[in-house]
Amino acid sequence: MSSRAEAGPVGLYHRVVVYVLFAILVLPLAGTVLYSFATSWSATILPSGLTFNWYVQLWSDPRFLHAFLQSLLVCFGALLLSIVLILPLLFVVNYHFPKLDGLMNILILLPFAVPPVVSSVGLLNLYGSGPLAMVGTPWILIGCYFTVALPFMYRAITNNLQAINLPDLMDAAHLLGASTWQAALWVVLPNLRKGLMVAVLLSFSFLFGEFVFANLLVGTRYETLQVYLNNMRNGSGHFTSALVVSYFFFVLLLTWVANRLNKDPA
Repeated sequence: MSSRAEAGPVGLYHRVVVYVLFAILVLPLAGTVLYSFATSWSATILPSGLTFNWYVQLWSDPRFLHAFLQSLLVCFGALLLSIVLILPLLFVVNYHFPKLDGLMNILILLPFAVPPVVSSVGLLNLYGSGPLAMVGTPWILIGCYFTVALPFMYRAITNNLQAINLPDLMDAAHLLGASTWQAALWVVLPNLRKGLMVAVLLSFSFLFGEFVFANLLVGTRYETLQVYLNNMRNGSGHFTSALVVSYFFFVLLLTWVANRLNKDPA
């Protein structure tokens, strides 16, 4: 009886802590959503009215749609490059040279060791002129985003490779007559679906909101969504709130779609 009596208050305390933390996380988003629908909201507790006009203005703005599309192109281009280069590298390291994993973990974190502002200054000097002048073009952003996505891609896929026990899986495929590349393509790659999906989703969520590289290296010459948001900061707060909410729900929708695709068929 005493243990049950103690479990009740403890369980209630845990629920209260969870609810308070949930409220702290949700309230700022709820306030932003409500502000994005408000006609005006200044000296009152609640907005004076609600409207969809801010969203209509946002999604009918050709500049916003262009920036949104350009952000998608740069992010997906960097992720595609990461997948093409990282997957073969991870397979070789984990299957043929597993002792290099410790060194790779250190090397792969080097992009985070240098602040983006410092990296941008070096890239501006290196690619601002000459035969490799790429400043102001999407190509330099794809290259930067590729290095930024490396830690996410490498760690998530490496964990998946270690979970499926790659050496034993390859040995089993070889015993059944498959070559190394056949085993890699038809046995190992399907088992990496979940790890690859997690890596892509994490990387995309981070890259889609990246601002420093985009603002310093391309700016308005190749305006991405975050640069557009920065340029519109002096406009209506309701309009920018609608932009932030649209960005959040797009990432949420993408996460939901990825989770649906990642589910095992019944």
